[in-house]
Amino acid sequence: MTDVFSGPDTGTVSTTAPTAVLPPDDGEQAFEWAPTEPAPRKRRLGLWIGLGAGALVLAAAGASMILIAPGTTVAGVAIGGMTPGMAADAISSRLAATEIELTGAGDGVTLSGADLGAAVDATALAEQAFADRPMWNVSTWMGDAIGAEVALDPEAADRALRAAVPASYVDPVDATVAYDKGADKYTTTPAESGTGISIEELAAAFTAASAKGETAFSFPGDATEVVPLITDEKAAAKAEQLNGMLADIGFYVGEERTVPVAADVAATWLSIDAADGELTVTADEAAIREAVGKLPEQVDRKAVDAVTIVDSQGKVLRTEVEGKDGRVLGDTAGVAAAFAEGLAEGRASYELPVTSTPFKTTSTFRRIEVDISAQRVYLFENDKVSRTLATSTGLPGTPTPLGRFRVFGHTPIQDMGCFEGASYCTPDVPWNTWFAPNIAFHGAYWHNNFGQRMSHGCVNLPPSIAKQIYDWSPMGLEVWVHS
Repeated sequence: MTDVFSGPDTGTVSTTAPTAVLPPDDGEQAFEWAPTEPAPRKRRLGLWIGLGAGALVLAAAGASMILIAPGTTVAGVAIGGMTPGMAADAISSRLAATEIELTGAGDGVTLSGADLGAAVDATALAEQAFADRPMWNVSTWMGDAIGAEVALDPEAADRALRAAVPASYVDPVDATVAYDKGADKYTTTPAESGTGISIEELAAAFTAASAKGETAFSFPGDATEVVPLITDEKAAAKAEQLNGMLADIGFYVGEERTVPVAADVAATWLSIDAADGELTVTADEAAIREAVGKLPEQVDRKAVDAVTIVDSQGKVLRTEVEGKDGRVLGDTAGVAAAFAEGLAEGRASYELPVTSTPFKTTSTFRRIEVDISAQRVYLFENDKVSRTLATSTGLPGTPTPLGRFRVFGHTPIQDMGCFEGASYCTPDVPWNTWFAPNIAFHGAYWHNNFGQRMSHGCVNLPPSIAKQIYDWSPMGLEVWVHS
């Protein structure tokens, strides 16, 4: 039994039992305090097991949030249980390591996907696979394989294949377009096909093999036809476009091609180059700038007023002088660059900046009177007599018809009455201005008796005067014959 004692000088109570020790030399009994046995600890093994299982569950749950579902394959590569980053690396590595045996002319040469620059967008495919098939979504486990189109780097593949099977390669020759100065137009030279190994077909075979999960496949290394990038059809179309441009090329003011550019000059401005399988046109801005410097002397002009002949109603019968607006060329600082850009895009006309001054129009009302009694012809301009001419009209048996008429025709030379049954025949009558049926002003070379009636109905004049009437009288000119 454990005794309870008060510790010396402390006043505290201890539950420690005293233990006897050897007495000291003075023969007195001595005591020492001994500790009691500690209480035994409680064992919690079940708790630790529970914590470990919980951690595993949490870890598994966390993993399911960042991993791709089991059974997922992309481009033949199993990526289930991987993160998107790991999956992208796995896809790229598989493509790079895939072996391609070239058969036939290839004589068993083996190339790798890395040699050909084989690639897919592995990162995008892996991220999409994770987005569509996360591990936590059990319904997406063991889904259908995800295909991916394998692309080959054209330069790397061509370089590797040429080195592997040089006998299969003969370069094609592109069709060309060039200016023929003798023909004054653009002409073409035909294309020639070559041979090689089809990179497109090889990429398709690579895609098919990858979809099956194959890490090696064979492909024929025999030569196949390689069509030129610039075909005859492309060259012909470009030549047609350029020749159409030559017909219109120039500097315009409105619809007027004010400063045409000669075809051979335009051809020195234009360069035709092949790029990415197409023929492109570029223009020499410096050469165009030189032409632009000469534009002011070719464009600037003063206004030219129009002159017209009208009838009594003001209808224009003829324009004697074409009116032209005055104009001054504006700022040409950006013309060369803009025209060069337009030519490259197929636009052959460039509209110039100008300041215009409109022309004015002066109209003259003309008419003719024939006075039978006076045997005179009067030319009127704006109702004022401008000339008086002696004439010979019809004899009493063949009088000149009276009335108001209009000029309807002009013939420079005409036989008169020279038909079967006619009472007369006068050949080669000059400068006929017709105003009534079978009646005209004309020259009479067979007499000089003007001022007296002499004709078969026509209005006779000296040939030189008849020529002046012929030129002076437009179609529709009013003629009044009176006595």
